[in-house]
Amino acid sequence: MNNPSLYKGILRPIVIRLLEENKKMYGFEITREVKSLTAGRVKITEGALYPLLHSLEAEGVLESEQQFVDNRMRKYYKLTPRGKKVSEHSFGEITEFITHLQNIFNLKPA
Repeated sequence: MNNPSLYKGILRPIVIRLLEENKKMYGFEITREVKSLTAGRVKITEGALYPLLHSLEAEGVLESEQQFVDNRMRKYYKLTPRGKKVSEHSFGEITEFITHLQNIFNLKPA
């Protein structure tokens, strides 16, 4: 996908959903997973991801912990109990949004 503005507004629910499914992840792992799940078509930059992670942490949606792995420090993020509630709400909103797009563009559900 060569137009990042198409997915800019859904970066937050993408990150929240990945953390819900994977329990905890570090930043590069999130970018790699998005790239893998989209066959390389969606790429999240560090400049977009880390401010979002910090914002979600400040809102109490995420919490972080640092772990020493392979001679380096990694900062892992995971959902808080509040974040799990946000995830449920976010998933519902995205599902509804996709349905509306399908209706607008007369697309058949996958």
